[in-house]
Amino acid sequence: MAALEKLDAMDGAGDRTTERAARHLVQPWPTAGQIGAEARTYIASGDGIYITGADGERLIDGPAGMWCVNVGHRRAELADVMRDQAMELSYNTPWYTMNEPSVALSERLAAHAPGDLNHVFYTTGGSSAVETALRFMQFYNNVRGRPEKKMVLSRQGAYHGSTYLSGSLNGRPRDRDWMDGADGMVVKLSSPNPFRRPAGTSVAAFSDFLVEEFRETVARIGAERIGAFIAEPIQASGGVIVPPDDYLPRIAQICRDNDILYISDEVVTAFGRVGEVFASQDVFGVEPDMITFAKGVTSGYFPLGGVMMSDRLFETLRRSNHPDAMFAHGLTYSSHPVGCAVALKNLDLLEGGILDHAREVGPYFQQRLKTLEELPLVGEVRGLGLMACIECVADRDSMNPLKLDNEVGKRIDRHCQELGLLVRPLINMCVMSPPLVISREQIDDMVVILREGISRTMDDLRREGLWKG
Repeated sequence: MAALEKLDAMDGAGDRTTERAARHLVQPWPTAGQIGAEARTYIASGDGIYITGADGERLIDGPAGMWCVNVGHRRAELADVMRDQAMELSYNTPWYTMNEPSVALSERLAAHAPGDLNHVFYTTGGSSAVETALRFMQFYNNVRGRPEKKMVLSRQGAYHGSTYLSGSLNGRPRDRDWMDGADGMVVKLSSPNPFRRPAGTSVAAFSDFLVEEFRETVARIGAERIGAFIAEPIQASGGVIVPPDDYLPRIAQICRDNDILYISDEVVTAFGRVGEVFASQDVFGVEPDMITFAKGVTSGYFPLGGVMMSDRLFETLRRSNHPDAMFAHGLTYSSHPVGCAVALKNLDLLEGGILDHAREVGPYFQQRLKTLEELPLVGEVRGLGLMACIECVADRDSMNPLKLDNEVGKRIDRHCQELGLLVRPLINMCVMSPPLVISREQIDDMVVILREGISRTMDDLRREGLWKG
């Protein structure tokens, strides 16, 4: 087929897919006015760090899918393993059978996990991983004879999932405006966002404030009622919030002193996003009681998540007076043989050079994106490793987000797509988390497009009278 004919065919396919989606496909996070009648950007294929849309034009996949396509698109190694495992064993029930890939993966993950986190419960993704960790905390305290010890401490700006319990932990703007949750069991603490700290406050003093707030909250509620604290090492969907250096270790110590389980939500930060398989201890100096993971464990090629669990927790249960107490929690697709086989090969790729590459280009990625702070619309560029956020503000002095145009992120994304880059728009922020295989030259391309996309957005806002600059 000639190039022009191929392009026309792709255009037609994209249009037809858009029409069918608007008739039948319910998208995540829809508004009531569009629910069940919405179509979004059509993606036809992917290759390396790029995706191809309906018009045949190639875009840099800035969000790596959804923080997950860590080893890049179109990896034949993962596709081959998926097929081979499906032909060998496509499924087995985890209730009374097991498979070799899940056992082998558990051994590999335990070798990477900090401390005594030597056990894995597999789930289908991040939400079900967090839900599992919370339900295990409840079971753990019930068996110990502490049924009142169930409260969970979370934070403003957090995102932990979409199931009932995990969604109840979320602290991002708009996530809970119209949704119910288990509000009676969750207490939200301040976001550890240094960019939004009170004027005149040093980062060290801000960290002291956060720690004291945590200590006072434990004293007010009572440690005997608090079962767990859950935290993303970096608040990802909350705007890539990197906390003060000493904050998480100090919070972990308070948790240990008060018999509060520390759950590290590494659904985003694990599997190379900040250069390590698990970031909790190696990057942030924390040895948690549980680690939740998903996304990068298979680089998005198969739905898989899990919870790393401490030996100490299991030993406590085995010593209890209730040996017949059952953790009545499971998923049809726990320990799925295809997913675990893909994860094993994904780990091979990460350990075979991609982790080293991510550590090498991560500082360059941060350095190049930081140059965007030269633009008057950009308040801060922040991040770590290969995850970053460009936060736009109306007024650098007050650091107020844009109040007249809360859709500025979508405007930047629209311009960037025209220029060859897909971004993740979050109100007044743009989040970037490209595949870990991105090169320095491709990082340069990304920054050039972002600079032009933001510049065009500034022109739009001035022209429409929404911003003076």
